[in-house]
Amino acid sequence: CVRSASCTSGWRRSGRCQARLAHFLLDPPICLSGPAAMLRVLVVESSRERAADVCAALALAGHQVAAVLSSAMDLSDQVLATKPDVIFIQADSPSRDTLEHLATMNRDCPRPVLLFSQDSDSAMIRRAVKAGVSSYVVDSVSAERLDSLVEVAIAQFEEFQILRAELDDANRKLSERIVVDKAKGLLMKARGLDEEAAYHALRKLAMERGRKLADVARDVVDMASLLL
Repeated sequence: CVRSASCTSGWRRSGRCQARLAHFLLDPPICLSGPAAMLRVLVVESSRERAADVCAALALAGHQVAAVLSSAMDLSDQVLATKPDVIFIQADSPSRDTLEHLATMNRDCPRPVLLFSQDSDSAMIRRAVKAGVSSYVVDSVSAERLDSLVEVAIAQFEEFQILRAELDDANRKLSERIVVDKAKGLLMKARGLDEEAAYHALRKLAMERGRKLADVARDVVDMASLLL
C-alpha cells in the first residue's frame, strides 16, 4: 500500500501485523461511544505486534493513527510532516537516543507525549519528563483507560506550555529592561543627563521611529560599542 509506506518506517511491508497496521491507518473503524474530538496520533513502537495492538486500541477509541514509527530517530521530521495532536510511545525502557530525539522535538515542534513503559525507576521518569514527556505511565496499554490517559497528557502539556510562555515572557522583559538601563547609562554619561531625562530621550526616539523602546535602546548600545 503506497499511502502506508511512510507510516511504517523501519519495517518491511509484509506479514499479518503489517496488514493490520495498514488497515487501521487507512480505514479506522467507526466508534460510536468515543470522544467527540478525534485526535491524530503518532505512534512510536519498535514491535510490530504491539504497534498493531496500539493502533487497534486508538482506532476503537475513535482516534486516527497519523503514522507509526519503529523508533524516535526521525521524530521531529515526522511531527512536522504528519502534524499529530498527540504522540504515543511504548517502550520497555526509554533509551537515551529516544529521550534525546524527544527533547529535540519538544524544543522545535512540541506536542503532548504519552509514554508507556515498564521502567519505574524515578530517575528515568524525571529524565523522560525533562525531555518532554507529558504523561509517563508505568503499565501496559489498556484500551479502557486510553482516553482518560490521553486527556491527562494533553492537559499537562497545555499547562506546561502556559508556564513556558510565561517564563519566556518574563525572560524577555528582563532582557529588555537590562538593555534599556544600559542605554540610559550611556546617555547619562555622554550627554550629562539624569536617569529620568535619559529615559525620556530614549522614549522620544522610539516614538519618532515607530519602534519599541527596547529595540531603540539596543541600537544605542550597539552604536556605543562601535564608537568605543
